[in-house]
Amino acid sequence: MTSTRARPVTTRSRSLTGPGLVLAAVVALLAVRIVSPAVGTAGLPDVLQDFLTLAISVVVESLPFVVLGIVLSIVVEVWVPHGVLERILPARPIPRRAVISLIGMLFPVCECGNVPLARGLMLRGFTPAEAVTFLVAAPILNPLVIISTAQAFGWSGWILPARIVGGFVVANLVGWIVAAHRRPADLLLPAFEARCRAAVGAPPVRDKWRESASHFGGETATMMPALFVGAGLAAAIQVAVPRSTLVAVGANPVLSVLAMILLAMTVSLCSNVDAFFALSFASTFLPGSITAFLIIGPIIDVKMIALLRTTFRARFLVLLAVVCVLFAATVGLVMNVLV
Repeated sequence: MTSTRARPVTTRSRSLTGPGLVLAAVVALLAVRIVSPAVGTAGLPDVLQDFLTLAISVVVESLPFVVLGIVLSIVVEVWVPHGVLERILPARPIPRRAVISLIGMLFPVCECGNVPLARGLMLRGFTPAEAVTFLVAAPILNPLVIISTAQAFGWSGWILPARIVGGFVVANLVGWIVAAHRRPADLLLPAFEARCRAAVGAPPVRDKWRESASHFGGETATMMPALFVGAGLAAAIQVAVPRSTLVAVGANPVLSVLAMILLAMTVSLCSNVDAFFALSFASTFLPGSITAFLIIGPIIDVKMIALLRTTFRARFLVLLAVVCVLFAATVGLVMNVLV
């Protein structure tokens, strides 16, 4: 009995000295900046002011979409009757994932909101490969992203069609790789895998409003710390890496692609607005590098990695990053040669 009681105390102490302290520090800094708009006159160093401004902008930009994604995941998991989605999807795995990758066109949610939505799909019974296919494709193929990219670039340099086709192809490539894994469930965190196993075959929910409130509270508690930590990391990296260093290599066909991939993984922009940010580099960077930026940004950045870590093991994140970076770099290099 004594050892059983002592274990929770140890776990709690460890959490407070690890990610909990990082989260507490980021939240405290953000709170200082929000509560005191004139904090810049209080003698804070310029670097710290830049960090606070960037971190807050990432949180403010992402928070509505995280909440929207949680709400949509509740609709999918709790309110849509079982069998409705499954009946409209093909039975064979490859066509099924292809259709799932296009479902993102129905949801105007950026990459932040797609994490809870993909979690909802897996809790509903979808395989990890199917959920990951949706997760990668949706933030590139959703209607707001397509419209914003068209507004920013039109058909100039083939950036718009390359982004759409590239998003579809890389999503299905990642889905195929996950499906080929001997045990795809091993890519999930044990706690979430247990939730998925418990949800499959569970009796229908009677009180859907209570279940929705419970689901909203649980997903919010899971996603918000990851969002704050990811925002803090993204801001710290942007403050540490001079953007002028990246711009200096914009005319090189190879280095420009690598630089824009690095920039996309650093700035952690919402995919609904990243095209207008990339447009500011269009005069100095080649079309292939801009396309690589627009493909990799919605899939892998420091904020997204923090959110994905709530669901997937680290080895899956490494796999996802390697495959997507290589794919985006290949598309960018080919475009720089041909366009």
